[in-house]
Amino acid sequence: MPAKHIGTMREDTYKIEEMILAPYAAFSRLTKGRLKPVEPCPLRTDYQRDRDRILHSKSFRRLKHKTQVFIAPEGDHFRTRLTHTLEVSQIARTIARALRLNEDLAEAISLGHDLGHTPFGHTGERVLKRLTGGAFSHNAQSLRVVDILENDGEGLNLTFEVRDGIINHRLTGSPATYEGSVVCLADKIAYINHDIDDAVSAGLIMPEDLPAAAVKRLGATKSDRIASLVLDVVSNSGEAGVRMSEESYAALLEIRDFLFENVYARKFTAQEETTAELIVTTLFEKYLKNPDELPPFFRSLLNKYPPETVAADFVAGMTDVYAIRDSNINIKSRY
Repeated sequence: MPAKHIGTMREDTYKIEEMILAPYAAFSRLTKGRLKPVEPCPLRTDYQRDRDRILHSKSFRRLKHKTQVFIAPEGDHFRTRLTHTLEVSQIARTIARALRLNEDLAEAISLGHDLGHTPFGHTGERVLKRLTGGAFSHNAQSLRVVDILENDGEGLNLTFEVRDGIINHRLTGSPATYEGSVVCLADKIAYINHDIDDAVSAGLIMPEDLPAAAVKRLGATKSDRIASLVLDVVSNSGEAGVRMSEESYAALLEIRDFLFENVYARKFTAQEETTAELIVTTLFEKYLKNPDELPPFFRSLLNKYPPETVAADFVAGMTDVYAIRDSNINIKSRY
């Protein structure tokens, strides 16, 4: 391929976006930019480049050994934080494409939205939040990962739009782009439906236990529910915003409430829950009291950040397997 043509490929993508994207989409050419200026890539737009930076990061690779719902499951088919992320990405891309939004931006936000999640899922997050006096949350930590912790302190230097989508990926957030709002809904659609699947595999619930009215509205199978919810979002979104119909959203929340009562509240035995909390607490206190045992990069952070923040940085980045090994505390899943 002639070098001259390679040099225009990014510009060609800009022109394609202008032809096919909705007026309210996030156009790659109009990004608000990065924390540190860099030379543009001749082939990729900034959002495509962000996607690739996240995909090749160490934090992304570690997601494969981080809990989604079930701690250290013995079966091969339970979700991990990585497979959850990939499912969110696919749902977000489908919605973004249908709404003529920037699919590359939606994908980049999706791939980065959980990079700061702790070992042992929300149990680990809850413990670190308590130990840091309420200062820890996984969405804020995800932004800290891409801004500071990756590349030995250099960060990934992502665009404003991707960083905004990461920090605001919860439904309580207010993303600056429509693509960020797409990820908020895709995250909920993904986790509620795959958590049903895993809970059935774990023997915690049966498909017929799900709320009948919600099943009637959304469908009886995972595939049917995801298709129904994606179509609902596409049908109810536009220039006024990205949203789900009140009826479908109410049905989704009904299923979520059912999962909280019948799965999330009893997903671990008391021993598993206690052990997971003990591991995270033990590790946090170990590195808070003995910062000289931190790896060199994390020790260097103590020159800029409080010891509680640095201890949380190190523990939050651990996989379940590493945390168990480093704590010398044994945990065995019943699933």
